[in-house]
Amino acid sequence: MRKTGWAVLALIVTTVAMTLVPRTGEARVVRFVVEHREPFAEGVSWGDAGPYERLFGIAFMEVDPGDPLNAGIVDLDKAPRNARGMVEFSTPFFIVKPVDMARGNRKILHTVNNRGNALAIDFAHPLISARTAADVGDNDIALRMGFTIVDAGWQGDVVPAFSAAGTPSRLPAYLPIAMQPDGSPILGLMRVEYSDRNLPLGGASTLNLEGNPAFRSYETADTDTAHATFTVRDDVDAPKVPIAPDRWAYGRCPTGAGSLVPSTFDICYFDGFRNDKIYELIYVAKNPWVMALGFATTRDVASFLRYEAQDQAGNPSPLDVPIRRSYAMGASQTGGYLRDYMYMGFNEDESHRKVFDGIIPTIAGTDRVFINVRFADPNQWSDQDDRHDLLQNSYGVFTYGVHTDPISAIRDGVLKRPATDPLVFQVDSESEFWQLRGGLNVSDGAGNPVELPDNVRLYFVSSTAHGFAAGGLGRATGTSPLCANPRGSATTETMRALVVAMDEWADAGVPPPPSNYPRLENRTLIALDDAMRRFPAIPDVEFPSVLNELPLWDFGPLFSVVGGIITLQPPLSCSQWRSASRSARPPAGTRGRRTTGRETSAASPARTCPSPRPGPSARQSAIRASRWRSGTGRTRAS
Repeated sequence: MRKTGWAVLALIVTTVAMTLVPRTGEARVVRFVVEHREPFAEGVSWGDAGPYERLFGIAFMEVDPGDPLNAGIVDLDKAPRNARGMVEFSTPFFIVKPVDMARGNRKILHTVNNRGNALAIDFAHPLISARTAADVGDNDIALRMGFTIVDAGWQGDVVPAFSAAGTPSRLPAYLPIAMQPDGSPILGLMRVEYSDRNLPLGGASTLNLEGNPAFRSYETADTDTAHATFTVRDDVDAPKVPIAPDRWAYGRCPTGAGSLVPSTFDICYFDGFRNDKIYELIYVAKNPWVMALGFATTRDVASFLRYEAQDQAGNPSPLDVPIRRSYAMGASQTGGYLRDYMYMGFNEDESHRKVFDGIIPTIAGTDRVFINVRFADPNQWSDQDDRHDLLQNSYGVFTYGVHTDPISAIRDGVLKRPATDPLVFQVDSESEFWQLRGGLNVSDGAGNPVELPDNVRLYFVSSTAHGFAAGGLGRATGTSPLCANPRGSATTETMRALVVAMDEWADAGVPPPPSNYPRLENRTLIALDDAMRRFPAIPDVEFPSVLNELPLWDFGPLFSVVGGIITLQPPLSCSQWRSASRSARPPAGTRGRRTTGRETSAASPARTCPSPRPGPSARQSAIRASRWRSGTGRTRAS
């Protein structure tokens, strides 16, 4: 199909198509349109499943904002409704399936995309673009087992992209914009940082407001630069220096101020952005997407393909056989997305059926993507040396089981709905303990061990970094001590084995291997100071002296652990960890944890905050202002 056809179809308002179809039951996929079908990998046969084909199309959906399963979506009540009172949205999808579904295993593996970019068991070989058998890489095991592979967009600010053949190469979701009851725009604070994460090495004069052309920006509601805050600093802890309002403008200026073209979606800095600085822009934005409908795209596409023989328009499901099992997996940002998907209760569809039998979040730590927020920004995440206080962060709910944290007084957990909770494998690298607070999966705020539910396994891939850096031992170039350390070996084999183990667990009741994850009890999870003392002296190797610590951020009175509306930007830091930790009695080896001076930013001094707002579904007591602690993931030498 031509690219222009996809673009037009993606942008057309779906009201006309949907209003022609009567509502018939609880399925929320109104139309499931296959637009393109092609042989997969040159028609190669994959074991007993035979040859595969690849399908591209668009799913048109609607949700009932009055359904309790949807009612918690921020601003869903402010989204436009059709004649039946439903909120409409759509998403492109791709499917890789056996040509003859009767030869497959009648099971689905949803490889949930990261920022619209397709993922797979083998990260290096996404099936959305594979053209030959060699392109399939180590994903071949899923095809030989007979799985159907599915992915659909969920993130509403992704800019679509297309292959040379005109089929989607990046999967957005097309979500409605929330509005005031009178049709006027909703306004709110938006905060963005520009640094070497999104600035080219040689710097730049202009960027879109989001800082990345792969994503759509929230439009400014006020082009008077005196009404915004624009600062620069040398590093994350340095003082923020204001940039004068007459030194920048809203607009595009590829060659500097002289080329300025006004725009409400872009920023021009007359003195030029430098790659070695951190810039922060806080402005009043308008027209927020109802971003948490992304959870509904995953839920409803998966539920339709698993349970329904046809869509509400009478078009048959392209799978055309009963589906026995359905699984999902995702990595990094999408690992946090899947954790939130479970926590927010979206593994139950509107007919109260379980959507996924098993979910495999990878390299997620305790990160949360937080799309259930007005003006959500799921692209920018917290890191040790950058963006500590951005919202894609660990916040409030860390453990899979329901647990009362003795420091925060929160009682909550990712999994608390036994009838629809899936089986879970989480797989993390060492980076998740240094950056994404993986230790809080198995320890609480006072350093006490936390047990896992019976339906969860945690696995640790030692000596690897985020993304499971692969390729055997080798040396990278660069001046940082981190660049001199050997890279870890490949981990695709582990992921292949875990897909098999998950299927055997869900389908045949075969118990998987026990969790293999750093823990306090056996001292494979230890405090940073302890790890530094134990690390052997190695020439030219410097052991890291800091990790990504976690204050309790106050985003304002309309924000809670389930999301909401941010009214404080930047957030205020409410750190009282030292006084709290003195009263706790963590196990031996967890005391004396290093403080890095990163509890506060120059703009946000430590203070006593009002009690954070518990989420309406969390059933938790109020939180005392405190600071959560996570140990480092380090396996002791035998």
